[in-house]
Amino acid sequence: MTLKLFNTLSKQKETFTPIDPDHVTIYVCGPTVYNFAHVGNARPVVVFDQLVRLLRHDYPKVTYARNITDIDDKIIEASQESGVSIGEITEKYTRIYEADMGALNTRLPDIRPKATEYIPQMIKMTADLIAKGHAYEKDGHVLFSVASMENYGELSGRKLEDMLAGARVDVASYKKDAGDFILWKPSTDAQPGWDSPWGRGRPGWHLECSCMIEDNFGTTIDIHGGGLDLIFPHHENEIAQSRCAHDGAALANYWMHNGYLTVDGEKMSKSLGNFVTVHELLEEFPGKGEAIRMCLLSAHYRQPVDFSRDGIAQAERQLKRWYRLIKDGVNTEDVNVPDTVLEALRDDLNTPKALAELNKLAKNGVSSEFAVKQLKIAANLFGLLEQDPATYLKTPLILSGQPTTVVQRGDISGGQPCVQYSSEQEKIDGLVAERTEAKKNNDFTRADEIRAELTEQGIVLLDKPDGTTDWERK
Repeated sequence: MTLKLFNTLSKQKETFTPIDPDHVTIYVCGPTVYNFAHVGNARPVVVFDQLVRLLRHDYPKVTYARNITDIDDKIIEASQESGVSIGEITEKYTRIYEADMGALNTRLPDIRPKATEYIPQMIKMTADLIAKGHAYEKDGHVLFSVASMENYGELSGRKLEDMLAGARVDVASYKKDAGDFILWKPSTDAQPGWDSPWGRGRPGWHLECSCMIEDNFGTTIDIHGGGLDLIFPHHENEIAQSRCAHDGAALANYWMHNGYLTVDGEKMSKSLGNFVTVHELLEEFPGKGEAIRMCLLSAHYRQPVDFSRDGIAQAERQLKRWYRLIKDGVNTEDVNVPDTVLEALRDDLNTPKALAELNKLAKNGVSSEFAVKQLKIAANLFGLLEQDPATYLKTPLILSGQPTTVVQRGDISGGQPCVQYSSEQEKIDGLVAERTEAKKNNDFTRADEIRAELTEQGIVLLDKPDGTTDWERK
Protein backbone atom coordinates (compact mmCIF):
# COMPACT_ATOMS: atom_id res chain seq x y z
CA MET A 1 0.00 0.00 0.00
CA THR A 2 1.58 3.25 -1.18
CA LEU A 3 -0.32 6.50 -1.15
CA LYS A 4 1.15 9.36 -3.16
CA LEU A 5 -0.02 12.94 -2.72
CA PHE A 6 1.00 16.16 -4.45
CA ASN A 7 2.50 18.43 -1.80
CA THR A 8 1.98 22.11 -2.63
CA LEU A 9 4.91 22.96 -0.35
CA SER A 10 7.45 20.82 -2.22
CA LYS A 11 5.73 21.25 -5.61
CA GLN A 12 5.91 17.52 -6.27
CA LYS A 13 4.15 14.23 -5.70
CA GLU A 14 5.39 12.50 -2.55
CA THR A 15 4.85 9.18 -0.82
CA PHE A 16 2.59 9.80 2.15
CA THR A 17 4.26 8.88 5.42
CA PRO A 18 2.10 9.78 8.44
CA ILE A 19 3.59 10.99 11.68
CA ASP A 20 1.83 8.09 13.41
CA PRO A 21 0.70 5.23 11.11
CA ASP A 22 -1.93 4.34 13.70
CA HIS A 23 -3.49 7.81 13.68
CA VAL A 24 -3.62 10.10 10.63
CA THR A 25 -4.55 13.75 11.20
CA ILE A 26 -6.08 16.08 8.61
CA TYR A 27 -7.41 19.63 8.80
CA VAL A 28 -9.34 21.43 6.05
CA CYS A 29 -10.36 25.09 6.00
CA GLY A 30 -14.13 25.41 6.32
CA PRO A 31 -16.76 28.07 5.61
CA THR A 32 -17.36 31.59 6.80
CA VAL A 33 -21.02 31.23 7.72
CA TYR A 34 -22.97 34.31 6.68
CA ASN A 35 -24.72 33.12 3.49
CA PHE A 36 -25.38 30.04 1.34
CA ALA A 37 -22.32 28.17 0.09
CA HIS A 38 -21.83 28.21 -3.69
CA VAL A 39 -20.96 25.07 -5.62
CA GLY A 40 -17.29 26.11 -5.76
CA ASN A 41 -17.25 25.96 -1.94
CA ALA A 42 -18.54 22.40 -2.18
CA ARG A 43 -15.60 21.15 -4.22
CA PRO A 44 -13.06 21.04 -1.36
CA VAL A 45 -15.71 19.51 0.91
CA VAL A 46 -16.28 16.66 -1.55
CA VAL A 47 -12.60 16.28 -2.50
CA PHE A 48 -11.37 16.01 1.07
CA ASP A 49 -14.30 13.83 2.09
CA GLN A 50 -13.10 11.49 -0.65
CA LEU A 51 -9.54 11.63 0.67
CA VAL A 52 -10.70 10.91 4.22
CA ARG A 53 -12.73 7.92 2.98
CA LEU A 54 -9.58 6.54 1.35
CA LEU A 55 -7.46 7.22 4.43
CA ARG A 56 -9.99 5.43 6.61
CA HIS A 57 -9.89 2.47 4.25
CA ASP A 58 -6.09 2.31 4.52
CA TYR A 59 -5.36 3.38 8.11
CA PRO A 60 -6.78 2.25 11.48
CA LYS A 61 -7.65 5.75 12.73
CA VAL A 62 -8.15 9.10 11.03
CA THR A 63 -9.15 12.33 12.77
CA TYR A 64 -10.59 14.93 10.43
CA ALA A 65 -11.17 18.56 11.44
CA ARG A 66 -12.88 21.35 9.48
CA ASN A 67 -13.37 24.74 11.08
CA ILE A 68 -16.31 27.14 11.13
CA THR A 69 -15.44 30.84 10.89
CA ASP A 70 -18.19 32.47 12.94
CA ILE A 71 -16.53 35.85 13.51
CA ASP A 72 -15.58 37.86 10.45
CA ASP A 73 -16.18 41.33 8.96
CA LYS A 74 -18.55 39.84 6.37
CA ILE A 75 -20.65 38.33 9.15
CA ILE A 76 -20.67 41.63 11.03
CA GLU A 77 -21.81 43.45 7.86
CA ALA A 78 -24.55 40.88 7.24
CA SER A 79 -25.79 41.34 10.79
CA GLN A 80 -25.80 45.13 10.53
CA GLU A 81 -27.61 45.10 7.17
CA SER A 82 -30.24 42.57 8.21
CA GLY A 83 -30.74 43.57 11.83
CA VAL A 84 -30.33 39.91 12.80
CA SER A 85 -27.86 38.97 15.52
CA ILE A 86 -24.51 37.46 14.59
CA GLY A 87 -25.34 34.32 16.58
CA GLU A 88 -28.59 33.78 14.66
CA ILE A 89 -26.86 34.27 11.30
CA THR A 90 -23.97 31.91 12.03
CA GLU A 91 -26.17 29.21 13.57
CA LYS A 92 -28.58 29.34 10.63
CA TYR A 93 -25.96 29.15 7.90
CA THR A 94 -23.87 26.55 9.74
CA ARG A 95 -26.95 24.34 9.89
CA ILE A 96 -27.77 24.91 6.22
CA TYR A 97 -24.15 24.37 5.16
CA GLU A 98 -23.87 21.05 6.94
CA ALA A 99 -27.26 19.87 5.64
CA ASP A 100 -26.40 20.83 2.05
CA MET A 101 -22.99 19.18 2.22
CA GLY A 102 -24.58 16.12 3.80
CA ALA A 103 -26.89 15.88 0.79
CA LEU A 104 -23.72 15.44 -1.32
CA ASN A 105 -22.98 12.34 0.78
CA THR A 106 -20.13 14.02 2.63
CA ARG A 107 -19.66 12.94 6.23
CA LEU A 108 -19.28 15.38 9.06
CA PRO A 109 -15.69 15.86 10.26
CA ASP A 110 -14.74 14.45 13.65
CA ILE A 111 -13.96 17.96 14.92
CA ARG A 112 -15.83 21.13 13.89
CA PRO A 113 -14.18 23.94 15.84
CA LYS A 114 -15.71 27.41 15.80
CA ALA A 115 -13.49 30.48 15.85
CA THR A 116 -15.31 32.08 18.77
CA GLU A 117 -14.50 29.04 20.92
CA TYR A 118 -10.74 29.64 20.54
CA ILE A 119 -10.31 33.30 21.48
CA PRO A 120 -8.08 32.56 24.54
CA GLN A 121 -5.79 30.37 22.41
CA MET A 122 -5.54 33.11 19.77
CA ILE A 123 -4.68 35.73 22.36
CA LYS A 124 -1.97 33.44 23.78
CA MET A 125 -0.39 32.74 20.37
CA THR A 126 -0.41 36.45 19.58
CA ALA A 127 1.34 37.24 22.88
CA ASP A 128 3.90 34.47 22.22
CA LEU A 129 4.68 35.90 18.78
CA ILE A 130 5.22 39.36 20.26
CA ALA A 131 7.52 37.92 22.93
CA LYS A 132 9.58 36.12 20.29
CA GLY A 133 9.96 39.23 18.15
CA HIS A 134 7.71 38.09 15.31
CA ALA A 135 4.82 40.48 15.98
CA TYR A 136 4.28 44.04 17.16
CA GLU A 137 1.48 46.22 18.51
CA LYS A 138 0.47 49.57 17.03
CA ASP A 139 -2.70 51.60 17.59
CA GLY A 140 -4.59 48.67 19.10
CA HIS A 141 -3.57 46.38 16.24
CA VAL A 142 -1.17 43.46 16.53
CA LEU A 143 0.58 42.50 13.30
CA PHE A 144 2.84 39.67 12.27
CA SER A 145 6.14 40.94 10.89
CA VAL A 146 6.78 38.99 7.70
CA ALA A 147 10.36 40.29 7.57
CA SER A 148 11.06 38.45 10.83
CA MET A 149 10.53 35.05 9.24
CA GLU A 150 13.02 33.27 7.06
CA ASN A 151 11.52 31.67 3.93
CA TYR A 152 8.22 33.55 4.11
CA GLY A 153 6.44 32.83 0.83
CA GLU A 154 7.74 29.27 0.45
CA LEU A 155 4.28 27.73 0.00
CA SER A 156 3.12 30.15 -2.69
CA GLY A 157 6.53 30.53 -4.31
CA ARG A 158 6.52 34.30 -3.76
CA LYS A 159 9.66 36.12 -2.69
CA LEU A 160 9.32 38.52 0.21
CA GLU A 161 11.44 41.21 -1.41
CA ASP A 162 9.29 41.11 -4.55
CA MET A 163 6.09 41.34 -2.51
CA LEU A 164 7.33 44.33 -0.55
CA ALA A 165 8.76 46.06 -3.63
CA GLY A 166 5.47 45.68 -5.48
CA ALA A 167 3.32 46.89 -2.57
CA ARG A 168 1.17 49.98 -2.87
CA VAL A 169 2.45 53.22 -1.40
CA ASP A 170 -0.64 53.84 0.74
CA VAL A 171 0.17 51.28 3.43
CA ALA A 172 -1.89 51.39 6.61
CA SER A 173 -0.28 53.66 9.20
CA TYR A 174 -0.06 50.90 11.79
CA LYS A 175 2.02 48.62 9.51
CA LYS A 176 5.81 48.53 9.41
CA ASP A 177 5.78 46.69 6.07
CA ALA A 178 3.03 46.29 3.50
CA GLY A 179 3.08 42.50 3.79
CA ASP A 180 2.52 42.43 7.55
CA PHE A 181 -0.81 40.85 8.44
CA ILE A 182 -3.24 41.33 11.30
CA LEU A 183 -3.30 38.98 14.27
CA TRP A 184 -5.56 41.18 16.41
CA LYS A 185 -7.57 44.31 15.65
CA PRO A 186 -9.67 46.71 17.72
CA SER A 187 -13.46 46.53 17.82
CA THR A 188 -15.87 49.43 18.09
CA ASP A 189 -18.74 49.38 20.58
CA ALA A 190 -21.01 48.23 17.74
CA GLN A 191 -18.75 45.30 16.85
CA PRO A 192 -18.19 42.04 18.75
CA GLY A 193 -15.00 42.03 20.77
CA TRP A 194 -13.05 40.39 23.56
CA ASP A 195 -10.73 41.82 26.17
CA SER A 196 -7.02 41.38 25.46
CA PRO A 197 -3.65 42.87 26.53
CA TRP A 198 -3.99 45.20 23.52
CA GLY A 199 -7.50 46.37 24.28
CA ARG A 200 -10.96 45.15 23.31
CA GLY A 201 -10.87 43.59 19.86
CA ARG A 202 -11.15 40.49 17.73
CA PRO A 203 -8.75 38.13 15.94
CA GLY A 204 -7.57 38.28 12.36
CA TRP A 205 -8.83 35.54 10.03
CA HIS A 206 -5.53 33.68 9.57
CA LEU A 207 -4.97 33.10 13.27
CA GLU A 208 -7.87 30.76 14.02
CA CYS A 209 -6.67 27.75 12.02
CA SER A 210 -3.21 27.73 13.60
CA CYS A 211 -4.71 27.81 17.09
CA MET A 212 -7.35 25.17 16.34
CA ILE A 213 -4.71 22.80 14.98
CA GLU A 214 -2.42 23.34 17.98
CA ASP A 215 -5.24 22.88 20.48
CA ASN A 216 -6.71 19.73 18.88
CA PHE A 217 -3.67 18.01 17.40
CA GLY A 218 -0.48 19.55 18.74
CA THR A 219 2.25 21.34 16.81
CA THR A 220 2.24 19.39 13.51
CA ILE A 221 -0.44 17.52 11.58
CA ASP A 222 -0.16 15.20 8.60
CA ILE A 223 -2.33 16.96 5.99
CA HIS A 224 -3.71 20.46 5.64
CA GLY A 225 -6.15 21.07 2.79
CA GLY A 226 -8.21 23.73 1.10
CA GLY A 227 -8.92 25.45 -2.19
CA LEU A 228 -6.25 26.84 -4.50
CA ASP A 229 -7.33 30.37 -3.61
CA LEU A 230 -6.21 29.82 0.00
CA ILE A 231 -2.53 29.23 -0.77
CA PHE A 232 -1.84 32.95 -0.52
CA PRO A 233 -2.25 34.71 1.76
CA HIS A 234 -4.24 32.46 4.12
CA HIS A 235 -2.17 29.30 4.22
CA GLU A 236 1.09 31.17 3.77
CA ASN A 237 0.24 33.20 6.86
CA GLU A 238 -0.86 30.16 8.82
CA ILE A 239 2.56 28.63 8.20
CA ALA A 240 4.33 31.84 9.20
CA GLN A 241 2.59 32.34 12.53
CA SER A 242 2.65 28.64 13.49
CA ARG A 243 6.31 28.04 12.65
CA CYS A 244 7.41 31.22 14.43
CA ALA A 245 5.29 30.39 17.49
CA HIS A 246 6.71 26.85 17.61
CA ASP A 247 10.40 27.55 16.97
CA GLY A 248 10.33 26.48 13.34
CA ALA A 249 8.26 23.30 13.64
CA ALA A 250 6.08 22.53 10.60
CA LEU A 251 2.35 23.18 10.81
CA ALA A 252 1.62 20.35 8.35
CA ASN A 253 3.79 17.88 6.49
CA TYR A 254 1.56 17.76 3.40
CA TRP A 255 -0.35 20.66 1.88
CA MET A 256 -3.11 19.82 -0.61
CA HIS A 257 -5.16 22.24 -2.69
CA ASN A 258 -8.04 21.63 -5.10
CA GLY A 259 -8.39 23.56 -8.36
CA TYR A 260 -10.96 26.15 -9.35
CA LEU A 261 -14.49 25.51 -10.57
CA THR A 262 -16.01 26.98 -13.71
CA VAL A 263 -19.65 26.96 -14.79
CA ASP A 264 -20.39 26.16 -18.42
CA GLY A 265 -16.81 27.03 -19.33
CA GLU A 266 -16.71 30.39 -17.53
CA LYS A 267 -15.33 31.28 -14.12
CA MET A 268 -18.19 31.39 -11.66
CA SER A 269 -18.99 34.94 -10.58
CA LYS A 270 -21.94 37.07 -9.56
CA SER A 271 -21.18 39.62 -12.28
CA LEU A 272 -21.59 37.00 -15.01
CA GLY A 273 -24.83 35.78 -13.54
CA ASN A 274 -23.62 32.17 -13.33
CA PHE A 275 -23.26 32.13 -9.56
CA VAL A 276 -25.13 29.12 -8.16
CA THR A 277 -25.37 27.86 -4.59
CA VAL A 278 -25.48 24.25 -3.48
CA HIS A 279 -28.80 25.02 -1.82
CA GLU A 280 -30.28 26.14 -5.14
CA LEU A 281 -28.96 23.07 -6.95
CA LEU A 282 -30.46 20.74 -4.35
CA GLU A 283 -33.82 22.45 -4.76
CA GLU A 284 -33.56 22.19 -8.55
CA PHE A 285 -32.29 18.59 -8.45
CA PRO A 286 -33.78 17.22 -5.20
CA GLY A 287 -32.50 13.83 -4.18
CA LYS A 288 -29.66 14.04 -6.71
CA GLY A 289 -26.80 14.98 -4.42
CA GLU A 290 -24.89 11.93 -5.61
CA ALA A 291 -24.99 13.19 -9.20
CA ILE A 292 -23.65 16.58 -8.07
CA ARG A 293 -20.95 14.78 -6.09
CA MET A 294 -19.95 12.73 -9.13
CA CYS A 295 -19.64 15.93 -11.20
CA LEU A 296 -17.26 17.40 -8.62
CA LEU A 297 -15.13 14.23 -8.70
CA SER A 298 -15.15 13.84 -12.49
CA ALA A 299 -11.96 15.87 -12.92
CA HIS A 300 -8.70 15.44 -11.03
CA TYR A 301 -8.88 17.52 -7.87
CA ARG A 302 -5.87 19.66 -8.82
CA GLN A 303 -7.35 20.54 -12.21
CA PRO A 304 -10.21 22.94 -12.97
CA VAL A 305 -13.61 21.29 -13.18
CA ASP A 306 -16.34 22.64 -15.46
CA PHE A 307 -19.64 22.32 -13.66
CA SER A 308 -22.91 22.37 -15.59
CA ARG A 309 -26.47 21.15 -15.37
CA ASP A 310 -25.77 18.94 -18.40
CA GLY A 311 -23.01 17.39 -16.33
CA ILE A 312 -25.48 16.61 -13.57
CA ALA A 313 -27.80 14.97 -16.11
CA GLN A 314 -24.92 12.90 -17.51
CA ALA A 315 -23.89 11.77 -14.03
CA GLU A 316 -27.53 10.94 -13.28
CA ARG A 317 -27.75 8.64 -16.33
CA GLN A 318 -24.57 6.89 -15.25
CA LEU A 319 -25.78 6.45 -11.68
CA LYS A 320 -29.10 5.03 -12.86
CA ARG A 321 -27.27 2.36 -14.86
CA TRP A 322 -25.38 1.42 -11.72
CA TYR A 323 -28.47 1.49 -9.50
CA ARG A 324 -30.30 -0.85 -11.85
CA LEU A 325 -27.51 -3.40 -11.37
CA ILE A 326 -27.93 -3.38 -7.57
CA LYS A 327 -31.69 -2.88 -7.28
CA ASP A 328 -32.34 -6.49 -6.22
CA GLY A 329 -29.90 -6.21 -3.31
CA VAL A 330 -26.18 -6.87 -3.08
CA ASN A 331 -24.20 -8.51 -0.29
CA THR A 332 -20.65 -7.15 -0.27
CA GLU A 333 -19.36 -8.99 2.80
CA ASP A 334 -17.22 -11.36 0.74
CA VAL A 335 -15.60 -8.78 -1.57
CA ASN A 336 -13.04 -6.00 -1.29
CA VAL A 337 -12.60 -2.79 -3.23
CA PRO A 338 -10.79 -3.81 -6.45
CA ASP A 339 -7.07 -3.07 -6.56
CA THR A 340 -7.48 -1.09 -9.79
CA VAL A 341 -9.78 1.38 -8.04
CA LEU A 342 -7.52 1.67 -5.00
CA GLU A 343 -4.42 2.12 -7.15
CA ALA A 344 -6.05 5.02 -8.96
CA LEU A 345 -7.14 6.71 -5.73
CA ARG A 346 -3.76 6.15 -4.09
CA ASP A 347 -2.13 7.91 -7.02
CA ASP A 348 -2.80 11.43 -5.77
CA LEU A 349 -6.55 10.82 -5.60
CA ASN A 350 -7.01 10.18 -9.33
CA THR A 351 -10.81 10.09 -9.26
CA PRO A 352 -11.34 10.22 -13.06
CA LYS A 353 -9.31 7.04 -13.48
CA ALA A 354 -11.05 5.39 -10.54
CA LEU A 355 -14.48 6.30 -11.95
CA ALA A 356 -13.44 4.75 -15.26
CA GLU A 357 -12.69 1.55 -13.34
CA LEU A 358 -16.16 1.68 -11.81
CA ASN A 359 -17.65 1.95 -15.28
CA LYS A 360 -15.71 -1.18 -16.31
CA LEU A 361 -17.17 -3.01 -13.32
CA ALA A 362 -20.66 -1.83 -14.31
CA LYS A 363 -20.13 -3.13 -17.85
CA ASN A 364 -18.94 -6.48 -16.53
CA GLY A 365 -21.79 -6.49 -14.03
CA VAL A 366 -24.31 -7.14 -16.79
CA SER A 367 -23.13 -10.75 -16.79
CA SER A 368 -21.19 -11.09 -13.54
CA GLU A 369 -22.71 -11.05 -10.05
CA PHE A 370 -19.22 -10.69 -8.54
CA ALA A 371 -18.54 -7.57 -10.62
CA VAL A 372 -21.80 -6.07 -9.33
CA LYS A 373 -20.62 -6.67 -5.77
CA GLN A 374 -17.29 -5.04 -6.57
CA LEU A 375 -19.12 -2.10 -8.13
CA LYS A 376 -21.24 -1.61 -5.02
CA ILE A 377 -18.38 -1.65 -2.52
CA ALA A 378 -16.14 0.52 -4.72
CA ALA A 379 -18.93 3.03 -5.33
CA ASN A 380 -19.55 3.22 -1.59
CA LEU A 381 -15.90 4.22 -1.14
CA PHE A 382 -16.79 7.07 -3.53
CA GLY A 383 -19.83 8.07 -1.51
CA LEU A 384 -22.04 6.74 -4.31
CA LEU A 385 -24.82 4.11 -4.51
CA GLU A 386 -25.67 4.83 -0.87
CA GLN A 387 -29.40 5.38 -1.41
CA ASP A 388 -32.23 2.90 -1.76
CA PRO A 389 -32.20 1.85 -5.45
CA ALA A 390 -35.99 1.74 -5.84
CA THR A 391 -36.33 5.26 -4.44
CA TYR A 392 -33.49 6.64 -6.52
CA LEU A 393 -34.81 5.13 -9.74
CA LYS A 394 -38.22 6.73 -9.17
CA THR A 395 -36.91 10.20 -8.35
CA PRO A 396 -37.12 12.75 -11.20
CA LEU A 397 -33.95 14.58 -12.14
CA ILE A 398 -35.60 18.02 -12.19
CA LEU A 399 -38.88 19.12 -10.65
CA SER A 400 -40.09 20.86 -13.82
CA GLY A 401 -42.96 22.42 -11.89
CA GLN A 402 -44.39 19.08 -10.75
CA PRO A 403 -46.20 19.11 -7.40
CA THR A 404 -43.70 17.79 -4.91
CA THR A 405 -43.45 17.45 -1.17
CA VAL A 406 -39.87 17.66 0.07
CA VAL A 407 -39.65 16.10 3.51
CA GLN A 408 -35.95 16.60 4.15
CA ARG A 409 -33.02 17.59 1.94
CA GLY A 410 -30.19 16.30 4.08
CA ASP A 411 -29.53 15.21 7.62
CA ILE A 412 -27.13 17.59 9.40
CA SER A 413 -25.43 14.54 10.90
CA GLY A 414 -24.22 13.71 7.39
CA GLY A 415 -26.92 11.13 6.69
CA GLN A 416 -28.67 10.46 3.44
CA PRO A 417 -31.04 12.94 1.81
CA CYS A 418 -34.64 11.88 2.17
CA VAL A 419 -36.96 13.34 -0.46
CA GLN A 420 -40.58 12.35 -0.93
CA TYR A 421 -42.49 13.03 -4.14
CA SER A 422 -45.93 12.18 -2.84
CA SER A 423 -48.20 13.90 -5.38
CA GLU A 424 -46.50 12.68 -8.53
CA GLN A 425 -45.60 9.21 -7.28
CA GLU A 426 -49.12 8.61 -6.00
CA LYS A 427 -50.46 9.52 -9.45
CA ILE A 428 -48.05 7.10 -11.16
CA ASP A 429 -48.83 4.33 -8.66
CA GLY A 430 -52.53 4.93 -9.29
CA LEU A 431 -52.09 4.57 -13.05
CA VAL A 432 -50.06 1.37 -12.59
CA ALA A 433 -52.80 -0.06 -10.37
CA GLU A 434 -55.47 0.99 -12.88
CA ARG A 435 -53.53 -0.71 -15.69
CA THR A 436 -53.23 -3.91 -13.65
CA GLU A 437 -56.98 -3.89 -13.05
CA ALA A 438 -57.68 -3.19 -16.74
CA LYS A 439 -55.61 -6.19 -17.77
CA LYS A 440 -57.50 -8.37 -15.29
CA ASN A 441 -60.73 -7.23 -16.94
CA ASN A 442 -59.28 -7.86 -20.42
CA ASP A 443 -59.50 -4.13 -21.17
CA PHE A 444 -56.24 -4.16 -23.09
CA THR A 445 -57.06 -0.95 -24.93
CA ARG A 446 -57.05 1.00 -21.65
CA ALA A 447 -53.98 -0.89 -20.43
CA ASP A 448 -52.09 0.12 -23.58
CA GLU A 449 -53.26 3.73 -23.23
CA ILE A 450 -51.87 3.89 -19.71
CA ARG A 451 -48.55 2.36 -20.75
CA ALA A 452 -48.27 4.89 -23.60
CA GLU A 453 -49.09 7.76 -21.22
CA LEU A 454 -46.45 6.65 -18.72
CA THR A 455 -43.86 6.01 -21.43
CA GLU A 456 -44.35 9.56 -22.66
CA GLN A 457 -43.52 10.72 -19.11
CA GLY A 458 -40.30 8.68 -19.11
CA ILE A 459 -41.73 5.94 -16.87
CA VAL A 460 -40.64 2.34 -17.48
CA LEU A 461 -43.04 -0.36 -16.26
CA LEU A 462 -41.35 -3.42 -14.80
CA ASP A 463 -43.63 -6.19 -16.05
CA LYS A 464 -43.23 -9.71 -14.73
CA PRO A 465 -45.26 -12.89 -15.40
CA ASP A 466 -47.40 -12.16 -12.35
CA GLY A 467 -48.06 -8.57 -13.39
CA THR A 468 -46.54 -5.11 -13.13
CA THR A 469 -44.75 -5.07 -9.79
CA ASP A 470 -42.88 -1.79 -10.01
CA TRP A 471 -41.73 1.11 -12.18
CA GLU A 472 -38.76 3.41 -12.57
CA ARG A 473 -37.63 6.37 -14.64
CA LYS A 474 -35.55 6.11 -17.76
